[in-house]
Amino acid sequence: MFDFRQLRYFIAVAEELSFTRAALRLHLSQPPLSQQIQSLEQDLGVRLLERSKRHVALTEPGRVFLEQARQILAKADEARSQVAAAAAGHSGQLRLAYTSSVSFHPALPQTLLRFGQIAPNVRLKLSEMYTEPQFSALLTGEIDLGFVRNEPIHALDARALRLNVIDREPLLLALPAGHSHAGSSSLRLADVAGNPFVSQPRELAATLYDRLVSLATAAGFQPEIVQQAQQINGLLALVAAGLGLALVPASMRSVRLAGVSYVPLEDSNAYMLLATACRANDHSPVLQQFLATVTETAVAPGL
Repeated sequence: MFDFRQLRYFIAVAEELSFTRAALRLHLSQPPLSQQIQSLEQDLGVRLLERSKRHVALTEPGRVFLEQARQILAKADEARSQVAAAAAGHSGQLRLAYTSSVSFHPALPQTLLRFGQIAPNVRLKLSEMYTEPQFSALLTGEIDLGFVRNEPIHALDARALRLNVIDREPLLLALPAGHSHAGSSSLRLADVAGNPFVSQPRELAATLYDRLVSLATAAGFQPEIVQQAQQINGLLALVAAGLGLALVPASMRSVRLAGVSYVPLEDSNAYMLLATACRANDHSPVLQQFLATVTETAVAPGL
């Protein structure tokens, strides 16, 4: 069966219509070139070139084979490029999930923007998903990587997954603009003991709910949760309406809603984890390229 080298030799002779010029173009002597063309013709069982001492011309089968040879080499080059791109993590598909609060953190949009510049041929499939369902989806192979807000609860899950911490994001208290502590430079959660709170349901957002309870418990009180909202940005509307206070990540400060004041908390552990999670045994090039982009973006100024 003919090989790529013979195809390149034949194309050179067919384009030059001269063994001498083709040999010069290919940087080899003429006898080996003639031998390879003869071998190619014997393999195909047809004469591709008419030869004389002064003249070389393509036969009709030669003209057909020239077009096919060009297509074969072009396809081979395309395959080589695609394989190299896949090996570098610049092509393929990546299924990502993120919690609703992460959409306000610069790590997500900046990473997606940078990755789109580095690997424009990778197909990204994005899903909004709470942290615990993300861990389950990773283990079942439904997604490849998640932006999560907590570590896995179960030891088996923790061993099967790999977490890379991006940020320990400070938590703020969102207060109605008319609250006595609105506009404070900072406060401790104990300063608002006895105030009503609003939160997401624990079954949807256990991380933030449990952090509110643990911080309040450390401050000596149990929070009275009077209203709930499905989405974290929905909490702000409840705060603006004066229904209660809300614990939110610092990146939520970008949501400027009339009637809401954000105040930093001084309490220890008043932060929320932001990390990427993936299967520990997943070493796919596209995933590794995305993780490298996350790291690169995380150390960039302003994140």
